[in-house]
Amino acid sequence: MKTSLLFTALIMSSYVFAQTGHPKFNTRFLKKTLKGHHGIFDSILNHPQNKEVQILYTRIDRDKNNIPHFTSYSYNLDPEWYFYPASTVKLPASIFALEKINELNIPGFTSKSVMITDSSFAGQTKVKKDANSASGLPSIEHYIKKILLTSDNDAYNRLFEFLGREEINRKLKANGAVQSRILNRLAIGDAGESRRHTNPISFYNGKDLVYKKPALYDSNDYPLPLKNMIRGKGYTDGRGKLIMEPYNFADNNVYTIWDQQLIMKKLMFPEAYPKAEQFNLKPDDYRLIYKYMSMYPAESDFPKYNPGNFWPTYSKFLFYGREKDVSPNPNIRIFNKYGDSYGYVIDNSYFVDFDNKVEFLLTAVVQSNEDGIYNDGIYEYQTICYPFLKELGRVIYDHELKRNKKYLPELSKLKSLH
Repeated sequence: MKTSLLFTALIMSSYVFAQTGHPKFNTRFLKKTLKGHHGIFDSILNHPQNKEVQILYTRIDRDKNNIPHFTSYSYNLDPEWYFYPASTVKLPASIFALEKINELNIPGFTSKSVMITDSSFAGQTKVKKDANSASGLPSIEHYIKKILLTSDNDAYNRLFEFLGREEINRKLKANGAVQSRILNRLAIGDAGESRRHTNPISFYNGKDLVYKKPALYDSNDYPLPLKNMIRGKGYTDGRGKLIMEPYNFADNNVYTIWDQQLIMKKLMFPEAYPKAEQFNLKPDDYRLIYKYMSMYPAESDFPKYNPGNFWPTYSKFLFYGREKDVSPNPNIRIFNKYGDSYGYVIDNSYFVDFDNKVEFLLTAVVQSNEDGIYNDGIYEYQTICYPFLKELGRVIYDHELKRNKKYLPELSKLKSLH
């Protein structure tokens, strides 16, 4: 009965926030904690609107049955204040692609089936091979690996084409992410009619065709009443020309901090939700995502990465700040999906320290674009954004190290991944 009431409370609190946009979180804890530290925090937290900082930290307390209970703390959280979510949208796309396979329930069709992408609309491209996979052929599984290891844009685009825009947005809403939308592919100038069209795709086991996904067209629009959609004083267009007019984000993806952590929470803690609210994923699906979310590029054989381009902490902004020549703490694994584009840097993470029995959720965005020009590639990532996220992760981790818990978490299923 108590567990049932916990489930109800979790779902209702998510629903109320999603409907009102006004969280009831403790807003004092993070402000007090961060202001107790000087340096990088001072310049940013003294001007939170200028740097567009939003933070959501969730404490996890286990009960005697290892069921997690969540307490969240926010800083400057505003679901109506727009920020560009960049590559963070790739995590729900990965989850939804695996769900779609399970929902189709076609004999022989799995995430390992060979995925041959065709084209049927202007600007679409075909894919028949993938030199980075063990077989030399593309698949849903391999695309997910590339997304989670190094945030590969083409891999995400192929999942977007498999799902179709309408299904992606239907699944976002069905999972409580009602203040978000995913409209387009990434890094190819996908806009206008092209993003409404998704490619035909065929799936094979050997020479046997197991599923053929037709070309799709999405006629729906996904309006969201957001503030701050027109930004800056200029932007560089697709041809490299500087346009001295504010940049309009009105037709871009939206993925709020609250929704990002909600999806992460449902992914990492399915046991905290009723069966009907859980993702339609099999145990192997969860293991696939968990493993590659927390893996370092150097630990992967397929794909194989050049450590000069993709160093161990390349994808770990919180706690490591994407610094090179850093040896990751062997006790810590960070299950995360980051994004960085248009001056915005975001990281959505679940931290685990196996030796010290520490775990917490931390999601944050910070922005720096001093010249006010968008899409010019000139942002203060290295001097402002990455250092801020690194120190933020370390401050919360240090707090968690000292926090007493009645019941320590049992984390063996995650430790056995690596």
